[in-house]
Amino acid sequence: MATEKRFLDRLKTYLLFAGPTTFVFFTVIILPFLFGVYLTFTNWDGIAKTYTFVRFSNYATVVRDRMFWNSFLLTVKYVFYTVLIVNALGFVLAYALTGDTVRGQNLLRTGFFVPNLIGGIILGLVWRFVFSNVLVFIGRSLKIGPLSYSWLANPDKAFWTLVIVSVWQYSGYMMIIFIAGLTHIPSELIEAATIDGAGGFHRLRTIILPLMVPSFIVTVFLTIQRGFMVYDVNLALTQGGPFKSTELISMFVYEKAFLAQQYGVGQSQAFFLFLLVAAISLTQVYFTKKLEVEA
Repeated sequence: MATEKRFLDRLKTYLLFAGPTTFVFFTVIILPFLFGVYLTFTNWDGIAKTYTFVRFSNYATVVRDRMFWNSFLLTVKYVFYTVLIVNALGFVLAYALTGDTVRGQNLLRTGFFVPNLIGGIILGLVWRFVFSNVLVFIGRSLKIGPLSYSWLANPDKAFWTLVIVSVWQYSGYMMIIFIAGLTHIPSELIEAATIDGAGGFHRLRTIILPLMVPSFIVTVFLTIQRGFMVYDVNLALTQGGPFKSTELISMFVYEKAFLAQQYGVGQSQAFFLFLLVAAISLTQVYFTKKLEVEA
């Protein structure tokens, strides 16, 4: 009886404080996700009131779709460069803004973080104007060849505009996470290493970087997740062009589901992408966790 009473008391407390949040999470996240998985086995076009079950034919279509895999590989390339550059630049900024050599650190931290607060559509439109007008004007005025034309019109250069904008947007956010990690490194370790004659690079390589692994786990996970899911910047900046040379996987799935009205296939692509991203993210967390050390 006592055990049952304690269970009921805990259940009442949970329902009182966490019940509304659980209900919202279940109805907004879990149910739509399960319904989306259900639709992957149908031929629904997103409009009709009726549809039929096609079993696993949508998944077979995804596997055989060369355009899907081309877009996925392009997204992998985009994720690779953004993860590498964003985390490297974010760490460099954090390392520079936690010492005593730079003045106005709070102002600089705010300035680097602000781009993360700008919506993706607005961000893409602003940088579209910069690449199409501002940089072209500067390039032609100063006779700088690579800047004398819009990169957005060049299939080889348009991809790098996405990378540049994403690095500019996310580096400041990752910088904040790295700053939190750097400030939690025991100062005694740094002082002891300094007294023993360790230089700045040696302290960075042997003490700071190993202790920053938990922060890198978080930032790499976030940049991978955001990289695979990016859509708004892709839409506003390049619209997938020119000639679909910058059509990342989220845009491809959206167009398949809503513009081509193949909702069942598009939902299958989305679920397939979810499984791939989950596998990549979990693998990354698993292996980087092994690199953690204790202070």
